[in-house]
Amino acid sequence: MRLTARRLNRATLDRQLLLRRERPDVVEAVRRVVALQAQEPPSPYLALWNRLVGFDPADLDRAFAAQEVVKATLMRITLHAVAAPDYPAFHEAMQLTLRAARLNDRRFRSENVTIEAVEALVPDLLEFASEPRRNGDMETWVAERFGEPKPRVWWALRQYGPIVHATTGGAWAFGPRPAYIGAQDRERSGDASAAVRHLVKRYLGGFGPATMADIAQFSTVVRAPIREALHTLGDELVRHEGPNGEVLHDLPDASLPPEDSPAPPRLLPMWDSLLLAYLDRSRVVPPEYRKLVIRTNGDVLPTLLVDGCVAGVWRPVDGAIEATAFAKLPKPAWRRLEEEAHALVAFLAEREPRIYTRYAHWWADLPSVEVRRLGG
Repeated sequence: MRLTARRLNRATLDRQLLLRRERPDVVEAVRRVVALQAQEPPSPYLALWNRLVGFDPADLDRAFAAQEVVKATLMRITLHAVAAPDYPAFHEAMQLTLRAARLNDRRFRSENVTIEAVEALVPDLLEFASEPRRNGDMETWVAERFGEPKPRVWWALRQYGPIVHATTGGAWAFGPRPAYIGAQDRERSGDASAAVRHLVKRYLGGFGPATMADIAQFSTVVRAPIREALHTLGDELVRHEGPNGEVLHDLPDASLPPEDSPAPPRLLPMWDSLLLAYLDRSRVVPPEYRKLVIRTNGDVLPTLLVDGCVAGVWRPVDGAIEATAFAKLPKPAWRRLEEEAHALVAFLAEREPRIYTRYAHWWADLPSVEVRRLGG
């Protein structure tokens, strides 16, 4: 089947729970969307607020506290929130990437310790991390084992080891001083290829149809294991033809809604996975806007989604949402954005009204065809 760009857009929105708010519990919602970017603590909460009917942030608080949803360094070597049943396979699939990024780094190598010596620490470290520990606690523990400070050893281990973030309280479960704990489910199958196949199928369920390059972009797993996984999965997958003749892989029973399916406006959080899941980001981000919302250092601004595509950015201001559109929007779109903003202001007021404030400098050079104060 040949798929148009607009139909691919609608397929992604549907699988990401963005064609309509839906009613799964928070763990199932996280599982369905695969992974929520979690560098900024509010972002997973806002991601679910955009996707679920009557989302109660206390439900996500409880899921984080119980490790039903875990926050850890995974895809793209960044923090993600994932459903606990997915964590072992995701973590195993990412090992080659995570280990290479940290153990080959000059900062780790400057500690003059062998990888074998570091690996030998892991069982005892996980026992120490059976309760939440701060960075300082972990660095002291490592220093005692080596007889001198080795801060980059802990820096590497917390990135690639079976370590997840422990809740620390505050408005969004995780505060500015992180704490860590050993993952409850840390057993690995020992079959990295099976783990990559799990990741590929989960990705296609949440973001497909997609190319091999898209899967590699989302995960930062090198292409050879992705190619092998797609080949091994074989008849478990179907293939479509993309707008430019590219091969798109997908699950056979995955949804492909009509391209004229209505897509309501949304106020997406920073680093929403929707914007980062593809090599060709034009599925959701118009090429002329890409550098405006995905900044040179990797910051991804909170965006306005209109008719399924990025149309501008937003930020909280006193008692309202400031929406900056990069081109003129029709009046019905502004009315729906006003409704979303009003609900978002109320949602933020219950937790922390001003979020993302340290990223305000990016607004200085944004085009501002239309700027409106909404929801106040």
